[in-house]
Amino acid sequence: MQRASRAIRSIGPAAIFKAALTLAADRDERISNRSAWKIGLAALPNAGESRNVILADAKVRELIGAAYVIDRALGCLVEVAAITGARVSQLARLEVQDLQDDDRTAPRLAMPSSRKGRGRKIERRPVPITRSLADKLAAASSGRAADAPLLIKQRGSRWHKGDHARPFARTATATGLDPTEVTIYALRHSSIVRDLLANIPIRIVATKHDTSVAMIERTYSKYIADHADALSRRAMLDLTAVEHGEKVMALR
Repeated sequence: MQRASRAIRSIGPAAIFKAALTLAADRDERISNRSAWKIGLAALPNAGESRNVILADAKVRELIGAAYVIDRALGCLVEVAAITGARVSQLARLEVQDLQDDDRTAPRLAMPSSRKGRGRKIERRPVPITRSLADKLAAASSGRAADAPLLIKQRGSRWHKGDHARPFARTATATGLDPTEVTIYALRHSSIVRDLLANIPIRIVATKHDTSVAMIERTYSKYIADHADALSRRAMLDLTAVEHGEKVMALR
């Protein structure tokens, strides 16, 4: 009963209300306009990613290490999520052939896009990864068919929605983080902010993370402002030399 109660709370009131209306329509043929609540109660884009927890690089490395200690398959999933910033749903659709490692100096993953938007075609875009991660993925997927999933669970099956939740919660707890606040999406948010602070153009950051410039500007405006402040300070006129009495040649 407690497990069912927790599951209901995790669904959310809007989804519960929507399910109740659908059940009523199933039992009463007089209710014919189902689109009224399907549209009105539709989930907002990226609504499931509202916890914009940003982690320092040191903490991200700590999470990756803890995940490998718990389960090597989980470690691979967490490391790929941290390096690419992709959603778990995208990572689950990666295939062995999506590991592009012909150029040893520039390995990458052909990352599938998300299924957000009705009728949207799944596309694949190259996302750079580290040499060490490429080697781990190549070793882990050795001997599997090209169209087999690249990232699999410990027992060999594909990752499905929600499979990562409990093991990642254990990972967060092991590193001293609150698992109710820090989910695996924190790795995505941290990746986006890391790119922004590295002065990567927002358009490139958006393409890499399968989102829009508008979404990044709306969601991460605080970090963009902080970055703009840091860049502006590099160009500031510094009068330190004058204040210390150093000789400054006058401009003609």
